[in-house]
Amino acid sequence: MKESNNTHKSQFITPGFFFALFLIVCLFFLWAWPNILNDFLIRQFKKSLELSNTQAGFLPFALKTGFFCLAIPAGLYMERRGYKSGILVGLCLFATGCLLFYPAALSQQYLLFLGGIFVMAGGCAFIEIGSSSTLMYLGDKEGAERRLTLAASFNAIGSIIASTTGTYFIFSGIEPDEAQIAVMKATGTYAEFLRTENARVYPVYIALTIMILVVAVLIKRTKFPAAAAPPDPAQIKKHTEEKGSFKALLHYPHWWGGIISQFFYLAAQLGTWSWVIIYVKQNAEVGEKIAGAFLTANMVIFCLGRFFSTWIMKFFRPTKLMGIYAIINFCLITFSILGSKWGEARFGFGLNHLTAGVPFTDLTVPVSIYTLIFTAFFMSLMYPTNFGSGMKGLGPHSKKGASTLVMSQIGGAISALMIGRLADTSWGQVAGLAEPQIAVGLCIVMVAYLVITWYSFWGSKPRGPLYD
Repeated sequence: MKESNNTHKSQFITPGFFFALFLIVCLFFLWAWPNILNDFLIRQFKKSLELSNTQAGFLPFALKTGFFCLAIPAGLYMERRGYKSGILVGLCLFATGCLLFYPAALSQQYLLFLGGIFVMAGGCAFIEIGSSSTLMYLGDKEGAERRLTLAASFNAIGSIIASTTGTYFIFSGIEPDEAQIAVMKATGTYAEFLRTENARVYPVYIALTIMILVVAVLIKRTKFPAAAAPPDPAQIKKHTEEKGSFKALLHYPHWWGGIISQFFYLAAQLGTWSWVIIYVKQNAEVGEKIAGAFLTANMVIFCLGRFFSTWIMKFFRPTKLMGIYAIINFCLITFSILGSKWGEARFGFGLNHLTAGVPFTDLTVPVSIYTLIFTAFFMSLMYPTNFGSGMKGLGPHSKKGASTLVMSQIGGAISALMIGRLADTSWGQVAGLAEPQIAVGLCIVMVAYLVITWYSFWGSKPRGPLYD
């Protein structure tokens, strides 16, 4: 193990790698798109493919399963070929998954859509491991968490633009009720309506493909830190022990604690964001475009939280701040459950009758909608903090450690599917409400924030045979 060198001035970004940082930031921007657009697909496909909540829950399940299945192969690939090569492979898979949306839309095959999402997610697993790990080497290690949070702030900007795109280009605003659907079926126009709604999806993904390919060309031609390049074969042969091992990682409690915390963070994030549009429509008399605007507001709040947290982490330990944020979100989610129509019907606390106006409109909505989307502000630092804390001191085990941390994305897949399934059971159905209520599933999110609180205050302290 090496001793720390405190004689040189700390450098947030190493000179000569500013354009490399810019491209890494672009990657964070890009992989926000499939995550956020999925939230629009849930609502769109419930309409155009006539899905239940459980069936729609397979959209986030396919997304996060793609991360889970390819995270380890991605880590092993980059161990031999380097981070830069892995990022390029990821961009190719990302583009391929986007292109699959064209035949899926034409054929109206849900399984083909799910296949495209899975391939995209697999590519994003390569990109996330490669870009997050490369950031660790773009400056001094003391600034690693701040660099991750800064780059992740542009992931939030990508989320805002993606959600705005989904609202205006995927949602048509045409929402026929049961009587109107019956008329369309009687006149033979319903099938054409479904085809038209499905066709609104693929142009967004074709445009995303073009952006991906442009970034891929630039990355191919740009110099990255030596740690991002393929390792010297002679050094690999001479020092095979420095490749790291999964067995050795078990001696780092803060790493496997980070996996648990990241699993539950993704469960909270995807379990909330996947169903924001459905929650808004079930608890307020608004159309899908207004509901989509609430998801956009959610992402703006998330972005502001990222920039604010990047600044405030100069004064507070990141893990302590994450613990405070987790406690606040536990309280906000509790209010969103009790203040929903489902919560009012089950418990009758009267919180559903607390309303607030919607900016720039004459509409009012329950306060519980605002408490739901304001959880995004306090989610903002959780992913990079979990990642940065779990990776501390892993040394040659970093690549395997990073790939396993990315596998924690499966928490979001399981959570979103469970929430949809729970809504479709008798627990989500109450007298007087026409459809199963998604609010019941948010109880899963409450549990997730308790686990994050544990890691923040007790499980995140670096322990084990630490490297500098």
